[in-house]
Amino acid sequence: MQTITLDRYDLTLLDALQRDGSATHASLGASVNLSPSQISRRLQRLGESGMIAGYAALLDPEFIGLNVVAFAHVILERHGLAQSDAFESATSAIPEVLECYSVTGDADYFLRIVAPDLQAFADLMMKRVMRLPGVAHIKSNIALQKVKQTHVMPLDHLARLSRPKRQIQFVSD
Repeated sequence: MQTITLDRYDLTLLDALQRDGSATHASLGASVNLSPSQISRRLQRLGESGMIAGYAALLDPEFIGLNVVAFAHVILERHGLAQSDAFESATSAIPEVLECYSVTGDADYFLRIVAPDLQAFADLMMKRVMRLPGVAHIKSNIALQKVKQTHVMPLDHLARLSRPKRQIQFVSD
């Protein structure tokens, strides 16, 4: 397993990059107090380590007409590797399902789903989601209002690592 060492510059850089993934190396350097060439080297190292999973443009769902956000709790008929694999594979093929988590508790899976309107959501649920392999029961909730949504991961805990996971070390100045 590869060990990656992070310092305060890396943490500040990662935070800035999460907030504006299209920032130039020069603007990132200004916010982190490093030169653009140092930013470039650090970003390459962080990317090669796997810490930076990728880059994407975040679209506003309402602006593109996806006005309904729903959360579905899915319970499977039977539990086993074949049933889980079939459900996960089929779920992955539905673009309206933005996230799918295997969870503990009352449900087996938790889905975040988007749709243009309630009728489209109903059609999606009745004609596709409820017909996924192994589905016994689905309970869905429609979001009424977005209170908080972020893609920015908290990083403060990395500076406090005493027993690092994934071979991450934090060095302070």
